[in-house]
Amino acid sequence: MDIKDKKRILITAALPYANGPLHIGHIAGAYLPADIYTRYLRLQGREAHFICGSDENGAPITFSALKENIDPQEVIDRNTARLIQGFAGLDIQFSHYGRTHTPHHAEICQEFFLRLHERGHVVKKSGEQVFCTVCGRFLPDRYVEGVCHYPDCLSPGARGDQCEKCGRPIDATRLGDPVCMVCSTLGRESRGHIEVRSTDHWFFRLDNFSSDLRGYLDRHPEWRESVRRFSYGLLDQGLRERSVTRDMEWGVPVPLPEGKGKVLYVWFDAPIGYITFSREYFAARGEPEGWRDFWQDDSNGLVHFIGKDNTVFHAVIFPGMLQAHGDYRLPDSVVANEFLNLEGDKISTSRDYAVWVNDYLATFPPDPLRYYLTAIAPESADADFSWRQFQQRNNGELADNLGNFIQRNLTFCLKYFAGQTPPPEEPTQAGKEVLHEIALARHDMAEALDDFRFKAALERLMRLSQRGNQYFAEEEPWRTRKTDMTSCARTMGVGIRLVEALSVLMAPFLPGSAGKLRNFLNLPALADGDWEAMPPPEAPVGTARQLNAAQVLFPKFDDLVIQPQIDKLRGS
Repeated sequence: MDIKDKKRILITAALPYANGPLHIGHIAGAYLPADIYTRYLRLQGREAHFICGSDENGAPITFSALKENIDPQEVIDRNTARLIQGFAGLDIQFSHYGRTHTPHHAEICQEFFLRLHERGHVVKKSGEQVFCTVCGRFLPDRYVEGVCHYPDCLSPGARGDQCEKCGRPIDATRLGDPVCMVCSTLGRESRGHIEVRSTDHWFFRLDNFSSDLRGYLDRHPEWRESVRRFSYGLLDQGLRERSVTRDMEWGVPVPLPEGKGKVLYVWFDAPIGYITFSREYFAARGEPEGWRDFWQDDSNGLVHFIGKDNTVFHAVIFPGMLQAHGDYRLPDSVVANEFLNLEGDKISTSRDYAVWVNDYLATFPPDPLRYYLTAIAPESADADFSWRQFQQRNNGELADNLGNFIQRNLTFCLKYFAGQTPPPEEPTQAGKEVLHEIALARHDMAEALDDFRFKAALERLMRLSQRGNQYFAEEEPWRTRKTDMTSCARTMGVGIRLVEALSVLMAPFLPGSAGKLRNFLNLPALADGDWEAMPPPEAPVGTARQLNAAQVLFPKFDDLVIQPQIDKLRGS
């Protein structure tokens, strides 16, 4: 069954790593589109659950703790609080937000590991791993950096688990000119003191599932081309077994007697977090078995939202893990966005070259950022965030198009119709055509959102608003109110109907502004199913309704607030 036809859907977004705060690249990559999709489904009357949580295990956590000389628990507690604050500030609302560094998650991961081990899909092997003679320890992959070993890349600064430049998984033992990041952080000289030594680890036989995974991709021609092309490329190169354990103390312990001192590699435990958090969520709802409806029943939907760099894990590795386990179904869709750049350059957390969400929220409201990131969404190619373009699109599109249409209709009715919606009058043919545009826009937007084309859906919303502005200008109610109040009432009845429709259609993208607009209109807060409950264009306008005082929904931003943001980046 196509995901469009499923009435109950579980949505996940890639687990944000609890090693720092959120920046706009994170939001554009996974969390904003997932939130928009969830809100849209609920407005349609479909059952939608949005699951996420902090990824709190792995080497970068211990690396941060090492640099700050604090306990790793302090790192994850601090950063998870920041993550939750940033999401809430942008009106990104989860059904459940969990954490992976918990006994419950560890138990589920260990059960998963043992199941794969019992079925022969996880095997113990002696393998090679990078060892730093200065630190006297085996190094987790992320503790090593060097030159990417793929001949067509050879990018410096590649991490030991994945190259950020080409996006492919890395074998840390094959990195060129490797450097121990612990030594580098502590000011030691490690170059020349990196060795490759033998150690025992457990490996997932991902290569056993090459045929099954190819069939899985073949069954989803509707997926974004970037996801399919990248995943097929990995299969064509030939999948290899992947180590699922590391010599560390922070993480999920390997549940075998001979696994002492080793933990499950974070790439293995993090996606299992979706299952953990689903189980926590439904248990809290009083439905302890409810998670099975989405993870074991194909009649319901399961969708992953991720950034480009997570494609390998969500489109290939995690589906292979689920197939190896045997008790789980595979996701219906893996929706991956490309990268978001910043002022023509790559976002870099190490250089503090980013627009941090909490910093943004200290100056600006959430909806302009939600609007702009959706308008430039990197759905099929990398996109670029520009403060000047952010300013222009907020002022020229949100304020002058959408906000202007809403404001002029509400203000006119407040001033000339005693603060009420106009009395019912039969619209003219031109008015009926505008009302028909509502139904067309709703259909087009639904079609785009069902296909995960969020940018196209937003563009269609703005065209509807633009059509409303055109209609207002053509009918000239400021003139007809002096000569023909019946004609004026017809015009304003159509305009208010369109404003009411916009309060529903804009809600997935601009939830805070939609809520304010509903209050201006003296309409109840939106409820599940209101997308479908919008009146048809031929329905009577209805009796006059008292309006509330309206304020400007989308203030314009002048250079005095934009220039400091640009200067800050230049300083970085």
